[in-house]
Amino acid sequence: MSMVYDEYGRPFIILKEQQAKSRIKGLDATKSNILAARSISNILRTSLGPKGMDKLLVSPDGDVTITNDGATIMGQMEIHHQVAKLMVELSASQDDEIGDGTTGVVVLAGALLEQAEGLLEKGIHPVRIARGFETAAQVAIDHLGKIADRVEFTKDNLEPLLKTARTTLNSKILQPHKERMGKIAVDAVMKVADLEHHDVNFDMIRLEGKTGGSLEDTELVSGIVLDKEFSHPQMPTVVNDAKMCILTCPLEPPKPKTKHKLEISSVEAYEKLHSQEQEYFRDMIKKIKDSGANLVICQWGFDDEANYLLLQQDLPAVRWVGGVEIEHVAIATGGRIVARVEELTADKLGTAGKVKQMSLGTSNSRQQDRILVLEDCKNTNAVTILVRGGNKMIVEEAKRSLHDSMCVVRNLIKDNRVVYGGGSAEISCSLAVNEYADSVTGVDQYAIKAFANALEDIPLALAENAGLSPIEEVAAIKSKQVKENNPFIGLGLLTSDNVPAEGGANSDYHSTDMRNVGVFETLIGKQQQLQLAAQVVKMILKIDDVIAMGRYE
Repeated sequence: MSMVYDEYGRPFIILKEQQAKSRIKGLDATKSNILAARSISNILRTSLGPKGMDKLLVSPDGDVTITNDGATIMGQMEIHHQVAKLMVELSASQDDEIGDGTTGVVVLAGALLEQAEGLLEKGIHPVRIARGFETAAQVAIDHLGKIADRVEFTKDNLEPLLKTARTTLNSKILQPHKERMGKIAVDAVMKVADLEHHDVNFDMIRLEGKTGGSLEDTELVSGIVLDKEFSHPQMPTVVNDAKMCILTCPLEPPKPKTKHKLEISSVEAYEKLHSQEQEYFRDMIKKIKDSGANLVICQWGFDDEANYLLLQQDLPAVRWVGGVEIEHVAIATGGRIVARVEELTADKLGTAGKVKQMSLGTSNSRQQDRILVLEDCKNTNAVTILVRGGNKMIVEEAKRSLHDSMCVVRNLIKDNRVVYGGGSAEISCSLAVNEYADSVTGVDQYAIKAFANALEDIPLALAENAGLSPIEEVAAIKSKQVKENNPFIGLGLLTSDNVPAEGGANSDYHSTDMRNVGVFETLIGKQQQLQLAAQVVKMILKIDDVIAMGRYE
């Protein structure tokens, strides 16, 4: 402690202990960061795999989310530690690039940090550990390319895509309905896929959710579904051969942008104003009718006067259609979004074979929901998945699950190489990295072997979450892979009958050939996991000095 004085003679006490709290250096900084990142990965560890547990997240507003999707959990957690936020960004990167494997990548990064902590205790420099991890990651990625299978599919044979979609849904809320939901996901992607160029336009797929009914009522609609209804209850609920004008201007009288004051002192003045408004509305509706439109889609609202005149002119209308929705409608129907009614012409109208209003729920329910369905659109690729469920949480989780499933199908269309699941790929990579480590001399060997040990954490977590003995199960898989020289042996958690190992010694274990079970995932997704996890661990290990305002916790 030391005392200093300012220019006015006032004393200030400087505490060295407080200064030490705000800055940590060297090994202490690295260990503090590892602890923060591992605490995040441990939260997600129990959510890994088909038997993983769900997390219940409550927002500051009281909204409840129940999910086991890694990116959603990480995105909604309130995290203040700066290094722990790197794990959130890691999960988000996997979600943006691949769409699936967001939990596994965080668990793998946590396992690598755990191994790195042990090496730091032995006195190995963090840079040497990071370099060893980078080398081992490249060895593992190359090995994945060697053990990958190429699955061939055509428009007439979609079974490989269906298997991949079902594998993704095994760990989701939709697992009991994976056959039906897998088919919906594949059909939706195939509608918008360009197989010749290996490309999928996700902008043409809409996910719309409505509470009520059950998950089995989820359906794929060829067209656009809007969570809207016609603006007047007496408007027709079905419009055939719809020619729609898509407006982003409100059907209201123009309002001066400057301050104004209008005094009406007589009945005649009021009637004159009313007639002018009527004339303005009639002029707008006449321009819409003259363009040939028989349906109005408006981004903004319109008052009761305009609504009544639209009904009189047999012009069904939909108001308050959101910006994203109105863009989807324009793409699907081939129409142009018009900002002013004066610019409306026949060539800017969108077309659809039928627009109908459907009711969901019982007819006497006050909370009866209505939706609009645009069928037989000009752009036939546009599709919507209408997700149903008992409550809002189930609907939202089902939407996330279907999105992950569609992302995996898209990845398979881009690159049709797959690796097998159940921890088989990780254990095979672990064996390959261990074998490579024996050929490396020096300190790097320890880091490479540590990477191999970290890879085994994925199958360990899978077995642990399924209520099995993790060490025994993984040992049995490794033994079987080495004996049979078969990299496809994994943990068969969803098989009804266990496949006994040769000799019967391991007959109580769940190790089985994943090719027979049909559990596999895309190669690019697995390679991305290894690459991202190694990169973020390298970044954390290279931090040796933290200068923070106040205490760093």
